[in-house]
Formats: sequence, C-alpha cells, structure tokens
Amino acid sequence: MSGQAAPAVTGPAVDAGSFRQAMGRLATGVTLVTTRFDGVDHVMTANSFTSVSLDPPLVLFCVRRGSRFHHAVLASGVWGVSVLPAAMEDAGRFFAQPGRPVGGVTRWPCHRGVRGVALFDAALAVLEASTHAVHDEGDHAIVVGAVTALGPPRDDRPLIYQRGRYRTC
Repeated sequence: MSGQAAPAVTGPAVDAGSFRQAMGRLATGVTLVTTRFDGVDHVMTANSFTSVSLDPPLVLFCVRRGSRFHHAVLASGVWGVSVLPAAMEDAGRFFAQPGRPVGGVTRWPCHRGVRGVALFDAALAVLEASTHAVHDEGDHAIVVGAVTALGPPRDDRPLIYQRGRYRTC
C-alpha cells in the first residue's frame, strides 16, 4: 500500500458523474434477469446481482424504479437469473437497451424453469427465485429473492462489465 491515502470526497462534491466513474472501476458479472407477467416475458441485463445468504439461499438484484421491468417483476413475484458467458455479449447488449420492445427472449436458445420464467441455455448458471423482500433505495429497488430452483453450472469464460465496457477474462 502506498504511503498516502487518497483524500476523502464528501458532501456536495459527490456528483453523479464522479460516482459513476468510481463505481465503473469495479468489474462485475453480467446476468439476464427474467420474469413473466400477464403472459409476456420481461428481461433486463443486470450487473447488480449478488448472493446474500447461503442459509437460507438468498440473492438480490437492483432495478430502476418506474421501469417496465420493475413493475413486471414486483407484480409477478418470481424471477430467473442467467449468468452470462462471454459468448452471450450480444444478448447482454440487447436486453440493456432502454425503450426496446418487450420480449426478444426467443432470439437466443432458452427454456422455461419450473416457475415459468425464461432461462438461457448457454448461461454459466441459472436459478429461479421468489421475491422475499423489496427495499426502495434512491432511484432503484433492491429485490431480494429466495432461491427456489438451481440449474447445474457450466464452465466457460464469464462476461464481465467494467468501465462502461463488456469484457472477459
């Protein structure tokens, strides 16, 4: 560790652009979160997905409040997660487009989980969850889910997101 610590940034100096740049230094995995509401598949790309607890098995993701996906996933109460391999960057980009038409799931091979949500066949891991809790924080909701089903994991290169770009390792 170097001898000098970076000066602390506090208060009004923490603007959205600076915060985004700082958080962009963190490499994250890329997932597709899916739900089915009123017979329609809804999908969003999320890099804000993580495990919360092993006992009981809980996971979470964050979704912008007021978005179509926010409404659909809260109304449905069930959702799936597909952890993307590097080969699915095109799917990650497609489902990250704001304002794109709802649907598009069938553009990539997928199957229905036991709860009826779409899960992508090429994913490194898939799981299904029931909403356990929702916490409104800032402009997003933190959706915590109890894992109800889990598919076998696959080995492949993961798709990651860092500094505003998709990458692989």
